[in-house]
Amino acid sequence: MPTPNPAALEFLLTRRSRPAKTLTLPVPEKAALMPILEAALRTPDHGKLEPWRLIVLDQAKLAQLGDLAGQRAQALALDAAQTEKARFQFDTGQLAIAVVSSPVEVAKVPQIEQVYSAGAVCLALLNAALAAGWGANWLSGVMSHDRGFLSAGLGLQDHEALAGLIHIGTEKFAPPDRPRPNLEEKVIWPSA
Repeated sequence: MPTPNPAALEFLLTRRSRPAKTLTLPVPEKAALMPILEAALRTPDHGKLEPWRLIVLDQAKLAQLGDLAGQRAQALALDAAQTEKARFQFDTGQLAIAVVSSPVEVAKVPQIEQVYSAGAVCLALLNAALAAGWGANWLSGVMSHDRGFLSAGLGLQDHEALAGLIHIGTEKFAPPDRPRPNLEEKVIWPSA
């Protein structure tokens, strides 16, 4: 018989991301952030390739990225509303972790599995921050797909992509739960 962990299961059944716009100071200091990062890197990883890396972005770096997002928005001819949206998470963020998908060229592990592993790091990081008592949110946005922004702002190489930005902080208030998927509509039990 398996040994259950009811507290872990209850956490997963009730976990709720905290909208980034509701996060404020304080944010975890390095000592508090280290176990969260360590937990995130325990993600499934076919071939032990570690096809990802993390970049810790403090408020000063986020402000720089907000300025760059504004410049890139102008270069991409985005309108004022799109530009504001592109800048928002950088202008208002206090701490974020950029999860970079950095696939390795190997024959036995398809690149898509490595990309999935980077996505798993995002979710593990999000859940570890929440389990540690912080508010956290996984965001992307238009700048997450702009090669000029990624290379100039985060130093990504041509083969790399941004899997997500995980914002972490203290939540101003707990958001209401949102509707969840209907298991009857999403789960199939095929018969033999």
